[in-house]
Order: sequence, then C-alpha cells, then structure tokens
Amino acid sequence: MPAACLPVGRAGRLNTCFLLMKKIIAISGNIGIGKSTLTKKLAESFNFKPYLEPAVQNPYIKDFYRDMKRFAFNSQMFFLSRRMIDHQQMSLEKKSIILDRTIYENAEVFARYLFERKFISKRDWDVYHHIYKTFIRVLPPPDVIVYLKASVPNLTQRIKNRGREYEQNISEKYLHDLNILYDEWAGNFSQSQVLAVNCDELDLKNREADFEKLIVLLK
Repeated sequence: MPAACLPVGRAGRLNTCFLLMKKIIAISGNIGIGKSTLTKKLAESFNFKPYLEPAVQNPYIKDFYRDMKRFAFNSQMFFLSRRMIDHQQMSLEKKSIILDRTIYENAEVFARYLFERKFISKRDWDVYHHIYKTFIRVLPPPDVIVYLKASVPNLTQRIKNRGREYEQNISEKYLHDLNILYDEWAGNFSQSQVLAVNCDELDLKNREADFEKLIVLLK
C-alpha cells in the first residue's frame, strides 16, 4: 500500500476490527527520531507487548561509531540475528506486538548504506543479504508500519538531548543519507500499510493531542 501522511485527515482509519485480533505494529525511522518512546507509549495504550530495539546491547555499537569500516559487518550481523530472534519469538506470541524498528530497515537502510559506501565488502554483503532474503520469505510482515520522519537539524537536536556518548559525533551527512534511504524504502514498501508521520510538525512524546491523532488512525 502507498504511504500515508499525518496530520489527521490525510489517511483514513484502519479497519475497525484492527485491534480485535493479534496484530503487529512496527515503528520505523532514523536515529534519534523517538521510536522507543513511541513504542512504549503505544504498547501501554493498546496493551500490546513491546519489542524494543537492541541497540544498547549491541557489543559492537560503540566501536562501530569510532570505526565504521572495521565494525560495520559485525554490528549489522548482530542486529540481523537479534531481529531474527525477535521475529521468531513474536510469531509464538499470543499477544499483539509493538515492534521498535524492523528487520527490513536494518537491511534496506543501514546495512545498504554501509555497503554502498564500501564500509561492508561485496563478499560480506552477499553473505548478509542472502541470510536476510532467505528469512523474510517466511516472515509475516507487520500489519502497519508507522514511519517517523524528521529533518536533520531536528534529529541532531534529539540525539544531543538523549545524551548517548557514542552518538554525539554522528555527522549530519550520515543522518541526511539515511533519511534519503528511509524515504526510498518506505515509499516502495508494499507488504504492509505505511503511515508516515512528520515529527517536525508533531510532537508525539510531549503533546498528548498529537499522540491522540495517531491513536485515532491506528484504531
């Protein structure tokens, strides 16, 4: 399905029986956009089980930001393996799920960026991509992907505010390039409905009225 954009009025409500059966809602978007915060808020509102992004547990992440070329493949293989584990567990869950970042964007945005800029070799990319493609053939996609978007200055300020030391040297160019890949991926993704949310205009964390607009669209 094509992407839809908030604010309210640009995309109609989802099917009214959406919350009556087991569902998977995925929250996607660039670094610092607020995926984890929204995942937790939606999980509480809908009484869904949250699956949070495993960034802080990644044993390569600090090294990766210091030396992308040396640790790119290691870091991306860790994320891929964790996403595989998450999706396997989700398939066994009886409860509906809110997922913080998908396996698709791990591969089609972050890993692809690193391969295209030669931080990941062609040989390593072929191994990675074969594993990824094999897995998603049997993976049921999310029912809805909420794609959070923001400008680079907004992302930079959010990253600064949350204060993770290893993120403070992330370049604006890196965020810009990821934004381009995110738009391309979300615009072409056809396995789930995609709701695009402009976080330069909405504050889902601090303005309850903005959060309620999203709730309306997801019911």
